[in-house]
Amino acid sequence: MSHTAHIPSHRKPRRSATKVALRAGVAGGVLSTLAVAAAAGTANAAEPVTETIEMPTLTADLSAQIAHSADVTQQAAVSYESRAEQDAAASKAAKQAKEDQAQAEKKAEAKRKAEAAAKKKAEQERASRSAERTNLSTQSTGGGSSASSSDSVAPASGSVGSVISFLKSQLGDAYVMGASGPNAWDCSSLVQAAFKQAGVDLPRVSQDQSTMGTEVGTSNLQVGDILYWGGKGSAYHVGVYIGNGQYLDAANPSKGVVIQDLSGYPASGAVRVL
Repeated sequence: MSHTAHIPSHRKPRRSATKVALRAGVAGGVLSTLAVAAAAGTANAAEPVTETIEMPTLTADLSAQIAHSADVTQQAAVSYESRAEQDAAASKAAKQAKEDQAQAEKKAEAKRKAEAAAKKKAEQERASRSAERTNLSTQSTGGGSSASSSDSVAPASGSVGSVISFLKSQLGDAYVMGASGPNAWDCSSLVQAAFKQAGVDLPRVSQDQSTMGTEVGTSNLQVGDILYWGGKGSAYHVGVYIGNGQYLDAANPSKGVVIQDLSGYPASGAVRVL
């Protein structure tokens, strides 16, 4: 008898086929469950991408539409830019027009003031000449008076007074046809020289002198008016009215430069240059 016969075997008992099959079935079911769960998890993770977007095919018609849309957009941009430029130009033109209007109004106002000042000055000068003529007429003496009778009237440059003063200073000078002073005169040269003292340039001959200035009636004479004898434009003699119905002229070779009464030799007409 073997000395090991009573020692129990150390081998584990074999499992029965039924138990092994059962365990295998359970394990397979668990694995199947896990596989299904994994598949479900993967499917759930992909759920956000649920639709495929199909891009349109770029056909010739679609290309034309895109090009047309681009042209329209460009034209709109050009139109907006042009309108902006027009608005800016209109604004600038309006501003310039406003400035021009203000400048024109300023110039018009300055012109009105200048005209008013000139009118006032002319009125003052007319009043001064009228007063001067009245004064000269009052102080004038009769025919044959000497130059000393004019000493009380101080010559005034550019006025009737300077004309009358010059004329009276020539009293007694000779009359010589064609002479022009300083000690001999004819009628028109004496008148021309007298008015030159007042800054008035008269023609040399009596015919032309009778057409100068403004025609006045012989019944409305003022001191300094030029008297003429004969027709206007064809006068043969001239003199200057000095007031009180008298005039001064270079009469003729026998009288020379004298003061005479109009009543003895009425003038045909008269002109006023001052």
